[in-house]
Amino acid sequence: MRRTPRPTALGLAAVALASALILAACSGSSDAGGSSDGGSNGSSDGSTTTTTVTAAPAGEKADGPAVPSAGCGESVQNGVLEEKQFLDDSERWFLLTTPDDIDQDTPLPLVLDFHGLSEGAEVHARMTELPKYGQEHGFIVVSPQGTGTPVKWAVDPDIEANADLQYTQDLLDQLEAELCIDTSRVYSTGLSNGAFMSSVLACTMADRFAAVAPVAGLIRPESCDPSRPVPVLAMHGTADPILLFNGGVGERLNNVLGGGKISDSVPPDEKPIPEAALDGLGYPAAANEWALGNGCTGDPVDEDLSASVIERTWDCPPDGVVEFLVIEGGGHTWPGSEFSNKLENIMGPTDMDTNANDLIWQFFQRFQLG
Repeated sequence: MRRTPRPTALGLAAVALASALILAACSGSSDAGGSSDGGSNGSSDGSTTTTTVTAAPAGEKADGPAVPSAGCGESVQNGVLEEKQFLDDSERWFLLTTPDDIDQDTPLPLVLDFHGLSEGAEVHARMTELPKYGQEHGFIVVSPQGTGTPVKWAVDPDIEANADLQYTQDLLDQLEAELCIDTSRVYSTGLSNGAFMSSVLACTMADRFAAVAPVAGLIRPESCDPSRPVPVLAMHGTADPILLFNGGVGERLNNVLGGGKISDSVPPDEKPIPEAALDGLGYPAAANEWALGNGCTGDPVDEDLSASVIERTWDCPPDGVVEFLVIEGGGHTWPGSEFSNKLENIMGPTDMDTNANDLIWQFFQRFQLG
């Protein structure tokens, strides 16, 4: 095993966009970073599927044929940037971004990017900049909007009981009917509560998502029972002041929940963030549970991806790759985001030497549904 990461300074100030663990405690999922009962065949609603994944080695792209959606050959929305659109017969909305110079007969990959609790789609899109990135790299980005005050995602892994999972199904149906999407290359990512949502989608909709990439919030609920191994790329900062690396909630979040003001949410006597244990509980344990569920074997191997990122991998089947990126000194943030970097007093440090969008897109391109 690799060394314990070096300690880093505690980011100051309050929680605002990143208080997602509240939802995990209220929605029936396991504790953030908790364990599960392992993976098995069959979807969470009891149905079965023969969906498989075509996988390419690291650094390469899956080269299977595209699977055109029903919208191919219809009218095309060309060069849209963060346009607000509504789900049919519903007040629920989402932001749509499409690349420039696309045509109605070319199926494109689709990435759903889920916001954190209290953040909302518009703020989250500014943070990740995935819409602009998708335009530049030739894929469609949809930033869905949750519900409630504060705005959030329910992450109970029961499709029949969870309106947000039903919304996601309906959203995919509408997008595939109206746009020319490669249905073999549909992916999900998100931050915090949005990372919870992406995790649950891997549990419940393995027939529709080729891979997921939760940032600062990988979970595997006890009832997680995907119909196939789902490739997972997760990342979490060792200095996360909101969702602690080894599980639990930071004191500044508890202070806000107890009635404190956001502008004064760091108690004077706040304890330092515990030193991260790479082999401890919390998010390392959640990544290990995904590896076990995907059929990976052996002890994990840690390598330095960069000066600030440890890449943890397992001996996994090609279609069930699990990678856990430890962002040394990173906070509850989107690596490489200028927006996140400006919120250090709220969310902790942002690793500006790491580009989460590059890492996520490189990972996604390795996998497509068969």
